Amino acid sequence: MSPKRSALRSAALPPRPALGPAPKIAVPTVAERTLGSGLRVAAVRRRGVPLVEIRLRVPFAGTAKSHLARSAVLGESFFTGTASHDAQQLAEAIQGLGGSLGASTDADRLAVGGSALAENLRPLLELLASTVTGNTYPADEVAGERDRVAEEVAIARTTPSALADEAVSHRLFGRHPYGRDLPTVTEVAAVTAGSLRTLHAQQVSPVGALLVIVGDVAPTRALDLAAQTFADWTAHARTPVTLPPVPAFVPGGIALVDRPGSVQTSLRVVAPAPPRDDPSYAALSLVNTVFAGYFSSRLVANIREDKGYTYSPHAGIMHADLASYLAVTADVATEVTAPALVETRYEMAKIAAAPVTQDELDAAGRYLVGTLALSTASQAGLASTLARLLDAGFDATWLRSHPAALGRVTVDSAHEAAQRWLAPAAAGTVLVGDAERIRRSVSALDTVDVVQVN
Repeated sequence: MSPKRSALRSAALPPRPALGPAPKIAVPTVAERTLGSGLRVAAVRRRGVPLVEIRLRVPFAGTAKSHLARSAVLGESFFTGTASHDAQQLAEAIQGLGGSLGASTDADRLAVGGSALAENLRPLLELLASTVTGNTYPADEVAGERDRVAEEVAIARTTPSALADEAVSHRLFGRHPYGRDLPTVTEVAAVTAGSLRTLHAQQVSPVGALLVIVGDVAPTRALDLAAQTFADWTAHARTPVTLPPVPAFVPGGIALVDRPGSVQTSLRVVAPAPPRDDPSYAALSLVNTVFAGYFSSRLVANIREDKGYTYSPHAGIMHADLASYLAVTADVATEVTAPALVETRYEMAKIAAAPVTQDELDAAGRYLVGTLALSTASQAGLASTLARLLDAGFDATWLRSHPAALGRVTVDSAHEAAQRWLAPAAAGTVLVGDAERIRRSVSALDTVDVVQVN
């Protein structure tokens, strides 16, 4: 944009109103109980609507090569049949409560979530308990879910975003179980109902599991109902699966995944990041927001507003049990891949080299606190947020202590965090695009390795 056009545009806009204070986040009172089986239960009363939300998180790590495929099919097959309900009966029973239940898996856990009318908390918990204690995984139902997962995997492996996510995971974690997001179609096709029953028996255990209940229900009643309905869920005599430490991250270089004929490139810049309890986490959260964490960020102003390279660049901090990392994402036209990478690295270098302003920190802080407030405003949002926090070893007071930590960040501490975590020299790059068209231009910026996503 020319200086003249920029000046005319600025003159046409009214002055930006002063930002108000960051919202106050109410810290809920959490009632907790750990059952004799090892299941930890947390309950919060949240009035407003006559609903209740439940979240169950079960440790579910695995090191076998087949684990990724089996866990993916297990998550999709979790509500296909129990000792007392077939798949249709189970679906009808859940719907009859005015509710829903769904399951998913990742490298660390099995997660089950759902809701129902508050008056139906007991039967909702009973249905959930019946799946963890008596899931039958009928062969015909598993076959259908397995085929659907295989089809979804096949489709995902043709999409640039899935290829980029897979390449990022491998770039960060190599051969570690965190290094794969998707199984192969062949691996999924090999999953049997018997293998799911075995996996369930070995790993769906109350030891280390967490159940969160949020809604218009008295906490003591919720805890009592959980204790009663999960009384038959007992610990297995097994050795818990422990994942090995993640490998050390080696920065630098460009991992290029060839996607012949692609009209755009999926650009990712990744680097390690601190966990939530690290002293520099609040400072990095703020400075990353200034860099590329929201629409008013520097990277958006540069490669979207000024140069038009992309529609929605973004940078976020992700957390797994054993590692945290920062990922910058942007999808750009093939012909501007190298310029977009140059500008992304430039903005990283700039924010690491020169301190951000206090105004930038203040605006980012209001945004982050406001986003956190929104995430806990509803019963569903509070249940999900609490489940993540409690499962990660925090308690509800983090909802107060984290905004307070954001408020204590200074320009100097933000600069220190940027120097440590956002410098381009600490990062690596992943590109998914047409290698024939982009390799030469990006080779002028860094070493390039053409990699395959398995």
